[in-house]
Amino acid sequence: MDTPRTLPPPVRVTASLDAPLSRWLWLVKWILAIPHWIVLFFLWIALLVVTVIAFFAILFTERYPRPLFDFALGVLRWSWRVSYYSYGALGTDRYPPFSLGPEPDYPARLDVAYPERLSRSQVLVKWWLLAIPHYLVLAFLTGGMRAGWWSGGLITLLAVIAGFALAFTSRYPRDLFDLVVGLNRWVLRVAAYASLLTDAYPPFRLDQGGDEPAPAEKSL
Repeated sequence: MDTPRTLPPPVRVTASLDAPLSRWLWLVKWILAIPHWIVLFFLWIALLVVTVIAFFAILFTERYPRPLFDFALGVLRWSWRVSYYSYGALGTDRYPPFSLGPEPDYPARLDVAYPERLSRSQVLVKWWLLAIPHYLVLAFLTGGMRAGWWSGGLITLLAVIAGFALAFTSRYPRDLFDLVVGLNRWVLRVAAYASLLTDAYPPFRLDQGGDEPAPAEKSL
């Protein structure tokens, strides 16, 4: 008899809603986040270069060099923390650290399992051809991605609605929070895939809430 085993997701996006949140701080976070946005602008340029190098490394060796992988993951982590603090979620008032590391104490976290082997054939097409359906979804969710933070789109609209809810009720509606994190989770899964960090195709599924859904079971 086959024994089911759980398969942890290769990309894990988690977030916890801080409470209490300031009723008015969200109005000026666009100013407070400017130093991060400046740094992220250059980090995303570096990430593009790293991704090109990784492309050829995977093509010839089937491996993403670990130092480059850690850097790429660090840029995505930094971007997620800044987005979570600012208008990608407004889920915390804790200022994001200037760090590429995991920062497990910060309420927005991202992890990608390091792959021991990546497909040579997939690396030729996954970042442009295979990901096109997801890019169309992301264009709606984010209004486009620019230098590592989300710019406009449905996610920002929902975050601003949450900001007004904070201003008038001092509460972040929980259902709205779960939806916003779920949409960001979709964005980050696609970003990890397009950055060549994983061969696992992002699911067309909205997994809402601050915690990752339970791992799928597979029979041995």
